[in-house]
Amino acid sequence: MAESSAKRLRTDAGAVTIGTHNGHFHADEALAVHMLRMHIPTYLNANLIRTRDPALLATCHTVVDVGGEYDASTNRYDHHQRTFSTTFPDRATKLSSAGLVYMHFGREMIARRLQTAEDSEQVALIWRKIYESFVEALDAHDNGISVYDPAALAAAGIEKKFSTGAFTLGAMVGRLNANWNDAVPEDPVAAQAAEDARFVLASQRIGAEFDRDLEYYTSAWLPAREVVVGAFNERAGYDSEGRIMVLKGQSVPWKDHLYTLEEEQQGDEVKKVLYVLYPEKPGPGARWRIQCVPETKDSFQSRKPLPEAWRGFRDEKLDEIASIDGCVFVHAAGFIGGNKTFEGALTMAQKALE
Repeated sequence: MAESSAKRLRTDAGAVTIGTHNGHFHADEALAVHMLRMHIPTYLNANLIRTRDPALLATCHTVVDVGGEYDASTNRYDHHQRTFSTTFPDRATKLSSAGLVYMHFGREMIARRLQTAEDSEQVALIWRKIYESFVEALDAHDNGISVYDPAALAAAGIEKKFSTGAFTLGAMVGRLNANWNDAVPEDPVAAQAAEDARFVLASQRIGAEFDRDLEYYTSAWLPAREVVVGAFNERAGYDSEGRIMVLKGQSVPWKDHLYTLEEEQQGDEVKKVLYVLYPEKPGPGARWRIQCVPETKDSFQSRKPLPEAWRGFRDEKLDEIASIDGCVFVHAAGFIGGNKTFEGALTMAQKALE
């Protein structure tokens, strides 16, 4: 029996219609709908139908996460069919509806934000970065792909030390579904409307997190790249082997860009950066920080921690131990320290290299 068209959520009678499935909703279609409705002009004020009725889905301009078909030429973006194996370029994770929509429309979203051409280098850089840092986790979650190989973890005897509360992006959306014992309206149309309202809230919630990432990578992360490139190219002025990098004006997000620059120059046998120096705030008279570069972006292990003898000490006592004036502190874990002046922080870095 065909589902009633009263189950549609309408926002504008003249707009196109996006179809997705009703019932229990997930982060992938919630984000896919948000990206289309909020960032792509064709879909602004789009109607939304949540249904599994093929007849109703056939009336939709675009269908995501239902229908058993992936065909961008007809705006069909499902990933549940047995033959589906599409991945984002150069990534191994099978796509969900979020990944499909992002792969096809992400560059347009980013180009519109940057007001530049879709085929620009900046768009390509952010397109890949947002996929790897945000969307891929949703693809993996929806396709049942673990971050680590469970068999390898079991073989190594590795167990979690504490619960993270399972608060992932997917779980955040999942919690907005109705509980099993929540009251449900007896009228089917009213029940579907209540479920649809929960989905809209979920789409807005995951969408707000996506929008924060889009804003961050276009307005803060990308401009930081130019700063890091300049500092990276000037490393030899502070250490002949290029192991000290100085951010002169103020600190910027540097880790992603540093690792990328090092990877690009691997063939040149360039020494890796061990310490990054930056002022605590812009302007004259600012104190300076010396931060150790982690082994990887998310690692707590530094490539070369600050000397053990300095760790946990402050001010005059640290000056005495390090034989350096103006010391402020060195963290007990040895990954960061401070000095009242740039010259003092640079001396700390140069001595730490010995």
